[in-house]
Amino acid sequence: MAHTTFVELLEAAHEHGSLGSAALAQEIAETGDEAGAIRGRMAGHLAVMREAVELGMTGTARSRSGLVGGDAARIGAAAGGPLDGTASRAIAAAVAVAEVNASMGRVVAAPTGGASGVLPGVLLTLAAERGLDDDAVVDALLAAGAIGAVIATRTNLSGAAAGCQAEIGAAAAMAAGAATELLGGSPEQAGHAASLALQGLLGLVCDPVGGLVEVPCVARNATGTAVALSAIQMALAGVRFAIPFDQVAEALASVGRALPVSLRETAMGGLAATPAARELVSGGADPATGISGR
Repeated sequence: MAHTTFVELLEAAHEHGSLGSAALAQEIAETGDEAGAIRGRMAGHLAVMREAVELGMTGTARSRSGLVGGDAARIGAAAGGPLDGTASRAIAAAVAVAEVNASMGRVVAAPTGGASGVLPGVLLTLAAERGLDDDAVVDALLAAGAIGAVIATRTNLSGAAAGCQAEIGAAAAMAAGAATELLGGSPEQAGHAASLALQGLLGLVCDPVGGLVEVPCVARNATGTAVALSAIQMALAGVRFAIPFDQVAEALASVGRALPVSLRETAMGGLAATPAARELVSGGADPATGISGR
C-alpha cells in the first residue's frame, strides 16, 4: 500500500534517492507495472496540465454562469505589479487551469478539480524558467502524488469534508514539496516546504458562491500558488518548520472536523452568504462591481 506517513516516505526517499523515485518504486510494487508505463501515464497527465494552462491563457475559457473567465489572460498581460516575474507567471498559469475547470474543460485533479491549478502553475512555470525537461517534471509529479497520498490518509481531500484547506491547502503542500525537490532540494527540505505551505492554509473554509466551483475557488488557486512559492523559497533557504509534516496533516484533519457545516461546501456561510454573493446567485449584481440592478 502507499506510504501512509511522511516519515515512511522519507525513509523510502533515502533508499531510492528522492521522493519521486520512492513514489515510483511504490507504484511499481503496487501495480506490477514497469517504470516506463507509469512514467508514461504521468507524462500524459503533464500534457493535460500544459494544455489546460495554454487554453486558459487565451482568455476564452468561460464558465456558463459568467462569473469566471479571462482573468488568467489579464494577469499574464499585466506588468508593473509587485509580483512581476516568476510569481506572476505561476499565478496566471494556476488561474488559467482553474478557469478551464470552471468552464467544464479537461484538467488533472491535483488533488481535486477545484484545486487543479496550483500544481501545474508552480511546476510548469519553474521548469520552464530553469530549462528543466519533462522527465524532471514527471519526477516532481510523482513526488507530489506521494505527498498528496500522505495527506489523504490523514483526512478527506474534499472541501465538503474538511474545507478548502483540504483542497487548496493540499495542492499547495504537494506543489511546494515537489517543486523543492525539482529545484534540487533534499527530501527533508521538500518535507519542510510541504509543511510550510500547508500550515499557511490551515482553517481555509469552503464557501463557494452559489455552490459553484468558481468564486472564490479560482482566485484561491492563485493565493495557494503564492503560498507554495513562499514555502519553496523558505525551504530552499534552509528554513525548517517546527512541526513535522505528519502532524501538520493531522492538524488539518482536526481543524476540518471542527469546521461547521456552513463552511464546508454547502454555500451557507462565509463568502457565499454575503449580500453580494446572494445578488450574484439571483442574477441581480454585476460580478465586477457587486452593484445590483444588472
